[in-house]
Amino acid sequence: MAVIRPFKALRPKPEVAQLVASVPYDVVNVAEAREYAQNFPDSFLRITRSEIELPDSVGHYDDQVYLRAKSNLERIINDAPLITDESPHFYIYRLVMDGRAQTGITATFSVDDYDNNVILKHEKTRKEKEDDRTKHIITTRAQTGVVFLTYKDVEAVNTIIQNVTASVKPVYDFTAPDGISHTIWIVPAELNNTIVEHFANVKNLYIADGHHRAKSASRAREEMQKSNPNHSGNEEYNYFIAVLFPAGQLKILPYNRVVADLNGNSEESFLDLVAEKFHLEKTQLKEPSGKRTFGMYLNKQWYLLTPRDMILASESLSASVSDSLDVSILQNFLLNPVLGIDDPRTNKRIDFVGGIRGTAELEKLVDSGKFAVAFSLYPVTLDDLINISDANEIMPPKSTWFEPKLRDGLLTHLI
Repeated sequence: MAVIRPFKALRPKPEVAQLVASVPYDVVNVAEAREYAQNFPDSFLRITRSEIELPDSVGHYDDQVYLRAKSNLERIINDAPLITDESPHFYIYRLVMDGRAQTGITATFSVDDYDNNVILKHEKTRKEKEDDRTKHIITTRAQTGVVFLTYKDVEAVNTIIQNVTASVKPVYDFTAPDGISHTIWIVPAELNNTIVEHFANVKNLYIADGHHRAKSASRAREEMQKSNPNHSGNEEYNYFIAVLFPAGQLKILPYNRVVADLNGNSEESFLDLVAEKFHLEKTQLKEPSGKRTFGMYLNKQWYLLTPRDMILASESLSASVSDSLDVSILQNFLLNPVLGIDDPRTNKRIDFVGGIRGTAELEKLVDSGKFAVAFSLYPVTLDDLINISDANEIMPPKSTWFEPKLRDGLLTHLI
């Protein structure tokens, strides 16, 4: 059963929260991170993306990056300042985007539950990204990135959240430059045991976003355990920080694809190959309106792609829950056989564009000449995610894009 624990959060004083809080490290590149942090000396990006303070000649995974992250964390604790709560608490975190709210509980969760599949995954992770965040955690002795978990609603927990948000003044309440509002309440400590007990009856939790953060917490625990001859299992490194949202409140956006070239094909021969397995129709529509359809942008023209009957009747679609997803159909019947994208996790010719950036970003990338073709997809559903996780299956990489995003820096777990 799921283990959930209150913790002593490292957090900014309320008057500086908006100056410290930053977008997650993995939704911006170095240039974007520099721009975001330019006028904010205490931005948490100076910790999570500390390479923005180093010359471009320094590799992103150089030791200097992690040492700078550690020194910046120590500096910002003093300068911002950041404080650590004296006693363990749960924290309620509400996000509002375009009038839609989602409210969850921030806590620490058992690395053992992650390793033993009480906390279920739906994506594989990339070793280089694991290496990066594992080294970041071990060097800073902090989990600076928050994992995004979900669960099948527990009515008693929903009631606790409603009561706390109605009766307790929030410690943070602001709207970020992107228009997303962030509100956090400290849950009274007398409710700690009640919340723990409610989740003791929950069989599984699900990673929605943050697979690399969770895997890195597991790897960091392994390394720190090896170096601790007095390891007891109660150390903070045995737990990782996450916000747990009810599944019914979440929204998934598509995760679109762009490919650098046509795999040696001319435009005409490429379209002929695609037409062998998909019906092609020129269209003004830039994104599919339902499952089993795809948008494709090529040479300033959008196409609607619909799988031919031979694909829909394919045994591979019924072989697993994952193989029936649109992202799998696109990968297995077009990206791999036609464009040569054998492994989208490692192939350098493909990139992924979060749905929040819209189809205009796909057009921009193709029109620039950097990429040859783009594909827009219909989003995966929460039911898909849960069903695949329950079946211990894996989605293709970059299948889900969750919005809104949590901000780094508001709640940090020191280990």
